[in-house]
Amino acid sequence: MMISPMTEDQTREYKQEKGFSLDLLSDPGNQVAEAYGLAYTVPEDLKGVYLDMGIDLGEYNGDDTWRLPMPARYIIEPDRMIRYARINPDHTQRPEPIETVKVLEKIIE
Repeated sequence: MMISPMTEDQTREYKQEKGFSLDLLSDPGNQVAEAYGLAYTVPEDLKGVYLDMGIDLGEYNGDDTWRLPMPARYIIEPDRMIRYARINPDHTQRPEPIETVKVLEKIIE
């Protein structure tokens, strides 16, 4: 499952455009990201870069906060115990899926 601050319509379009088969949920206002301490405001200089590239987060996210979540991956048990967490403020550094699969296999054992 992936959670994004994009509006429901933008989320649906993005999922279709990328051909994702996983669940992609909308997190309006970054409420979930805020709860996990993951939301940050895009700096003004980077905001300009985004706009120059045609990326308007206000349009995508349905608000003018220019807030995004840091990439994070969690495995959470039904009892709310977090069994695995990987967070990195650098969006280019993400764990490989096999790392998560190995953790899941250990939990199942």
